[in-house]
Amino acid sequence: MKLIHFSAFRAVMLTGTVSAAAELIGRSQPAVSRLLDKLEAELGVTLFERRKGLITPTSIAHLLLDEIDRAYTSLDSLRNFAARVAEGETSRITTAVMPALGISFMPWALKKFKEEWPQTRVHMSIRLSAKIEEWAASQQLDFGLAELPFRRSGFQTEIFSDAPYIAAVPKGHPLAARDKIEPQDLRGHPFVSFASFTAAGPIIAQAFRSAGEKLDPAYEITISAAAYEFAKIGLAIALIDPYTAIHQLDDRVTLVPFHPKIPFNVALLRPYSRPQSRVSEALLGLLRIERDTMLAKLPRL
Repeated sequence: MKLIHFSAFRAVMLTGTVSAAAELIGRSQPAVSRLLDKLEAELGVTLFERRKGLITPTSIAHLLLDEIDRAYTSLDSLRNFAARVAEGETSRITTAVMPALGISFMPWALKKFKEEWPQTRVHMSIRLSAKIEEWAASQQLDFGLAELPFRRSGFQTEIFSDAPYIAAVPKGHPLAARDKIEPQDLRGHPFVSFASFTAAGPIIAQAFRSAGEKLDPAYEITISAAAYEFAKIGLAIALIDPYTAIHQLDDRVTLVPFHPKIPFNVALLRPYSRPQSRVSEALLGLLRIERDTMLAKLPRL
């Protein structure tokens, strides 16, 4: 049995005649008659009583129609599903994002994304940049957002953001009123920096060396959100990324531009073997808009 057999049978049941059924499904009248004969032979039952050119459905035919209608309902649902998949509405996006963007920036962006793509599932992992690079190289992601530099291959990159790190100063601190803060200004003030094995650690250390200052932090952390907490409770001044600075904004902290500027270089990683879908491109477009809107709120040097 083939779908065309049931299609011919259903058309006859709906129209009442073989000729009308033939017109409905785009076949000749003899072709429809042969399809009905084959269906009856396959099933081993009589579906129609034929008298003088007229056909009358048997009780078995009505029972079969009920089953076929249910099958067609399922087929219609399948077609609709396939159409939605083609439009990207029911697809899934797998991404990994560094903590600075994953803790606050991405959830807010995904809230807006959900309004336009309500059926799309997003699987987001928050990991350090080295792990995201590893996953992108092994083709496990649709895209990732991680901090440069990278050591592996297997993916293409483009700069997503290079806005500079900014100083988070406890409110009321002597340096909170400055127009800018430089490395030498931090002498004698507790300072929290990034661990040497993070992407930011060596970059910040180099900026201090270039200014003739030794980086001697009182505390070391691995993510900006933790560093921001040090500033909130008045424990230390922190250099934090611009995304954390805006999304974690608190009255207990004053944001002061840091000089020399240390770019927070975030790259978009796209594995070579994972072509971007329409829905994935839509999410990336939204992320770029949210990025520009957010960075416009930063204090300028």
